[in-house]
Amino acid sequence: MAGTQVDHVSENHEYRDDYPEQTLYIPGPTEVREDVVDAMAEPLFGHRSERMTDLYTTIVEDTKTFLETDNDVIILTGSGTAFMESSILNLVDEHVLVTTCGSFSERQADIAERLGKTVDRLEYEWGDAVKPEDVREALEESDGRYDVVTCVMNESSTGVRNPIEEIGDVVAEYPDTCFVVDAVSALGGDYVDIDAHNIDVIFTSVQKAFAMPPGLGVCVVSEDAYEREAEKGTSAWYGGFRRCIDYYEKKGQTHSTPAIPVMLAYRQQMKHMLEEGHDARDARHREMAAYTQEWAREHFEMFPEEGYESQTVSCIANTQDIDVAGTIATVADEYEMVFSNGYGSALGERTFRIGHMGEHDVESIRALTDAIEDIAGL
Repeated sequence: MAGTQVDHVSENHEYRDDYPEQTLYIPGPTEVREDVVDAMAEPLFGHRSERMTDLYTTIVEDTKTFLETDNDVIILTGSGTAFMESSILNLVDEHVLVTTCGSFSERQADIAERLGKTVDRLEYEWGDAVKPEDVREALEESDGRYDVVTCVMNESSTGVRNPIEEIGDVVAEYPDTCFVVDAVSALGGDYVDIDAHNIDVIFTSVQKAFAMPPGLGVCVVSEDAYEREAEKGTSAWYGGFRRCIDYYEKKGQTHSTPAIPVMLAYRQQMKHMLEEGHDARDARHREMAAYTQEWAREHFEMFPEEGYESQTVSCIANTQDIDVAGTIATVADEYEMVFSNGYGSALGERTFRIGHMGEHDVESIRALTDAIEDIAGL
């Protein structure tokens, strides 16, 4: 830009064919089954064809079955962040209460402010969890002004799993307020009873615990949220709940051209997820989390507030002052495994993160922790 000094990395870095294959243990994307990747190579077809209707209705209804919800499901090309934005556009007239305890909850507040909404933050230190009693107090003092309360289910920047079920039960006592949950790094690997806990909107990205290639966002929308958008009168165009749901009811398709190859992968992976089942998938992720937390406490400490540790991403405090960046690089080079440093400059060397989600199991996580022990000299 004229008049400013900017460091550019935008020159062409040619994509090569000799990158090493490395197993992913980052907070997403995660490992994808070979048959799921292969499904993306099927021949393309028209997005207004009967075949598209068959594909889209299959993945939508299979998702409802897996998540055990009677609410509507929208699957759109894009990131889960698209639903973070459209939820505000669709449901907030003016006032929103955003609970913040890490980077992604702060992103929700930033988005709402950019959209011109009046944002009140219920703020917590990074590593602490949102408390239902604090939400209740904020709602009691608000005199009914909040259209929406937002919360991140799994704050992957800090490894905190917020008690969204209890928070949803609190928000249910305020029928004029909708509850919106960002479950991008948790849904599919951490069981939540959506319908039982007044969760009006919950969204995710498929490259996390769903263990699919990136490219699709999934959003579950309650009837109350649908009606709220209708009463409000204005909404997002691309991610408008009524627009997406009504088009699905009428045509069985998406209103705009979707990423068909990723939806083919979705169909294949959902077969595996349904075969395993929601409860069993939750139990496997619970076992991985328990193992990782036990290992972390043996050698380091956990960063999140005790009792609120994530089931899909462990954020580990670097109490031994290891060279986090160097350890990550050497593990990647010698063991062909990739885990993550802490989030941003504040936590980059103070913590490191292990993603135990998707198709991983305890044995594959143990392979990584053994490698870390070897390289870090633990």
